[in-house]
Amino acid sequence: MSEVDRTSEEIAARVKALESLLIEQGLLTTEMVDRYVDIYENEVGPQLGAKVVAKAWTDAEFRARLLEDATAACAELGIGGAQGEHMVVLEDTDDVHHAIVCTLCSCYPWPVLGLPPNWYKEPQYRSRMVRAPRQVLAEEFGYEIPETKEIRVWDSSSEIRYWVLPQRPLGTDGWTEEQLAALVTRDSMIGVAPVKAIS
Repeated sequence: MSEVDRTSEEIAARVKALESLLIEQGLLTTEMVDRYVDIYENEVGPQLGAKVVAKAWTDAEFRARLLEDATAACAELGIGGAQGEHMVVLEDTDDVHHAIVCTLCSCYPWPVLGLPPNWYKEPQYRSRMVRAPRQVLAEEFGYEIPETKEIRVWDSSSEIRYWVLPQRPLGTDGWTEEQLAALVTRDSMIGVAPVKAIS
């Protein structure tokens, strides 16, 4: 049975068994596990990236700073840390769509996107996204990019971790940053999904 075939219950049972073993061996404590869970639920993750995107959509000066030095601009909002030391933000436009991959492993800007999704680490995504991005976006994510729009695929590494500033959806004039942030997803900041206004 492959990892893909395992049920969520089987995966949860394995994680719990591994956690228990590590605690029993003295390598972890329950408090350490709880703290890591809290960090990735509340202190880092796509909700923080969404906050950055919403601010960039509503504040032209911040947007310019974000595109110039993403790490410093995020730090202005108190966002940073491990795996986010050297971030670069790429802005989607009417003419260019950006998508992110890590062909070597799974380098990824954790402070703004949280933990990488499983598919991001899969060899099929890592190799196919570079060779046939338009096809991968359409077939794997249901995201059709018009032929008239260029797709640029960026290869993250331990030195530079890329992420996307997606285009602001139409019909959101006058929305607050909080309303806008609620539209932004992790996948839209990787470049594999659009941001859609909620009707």
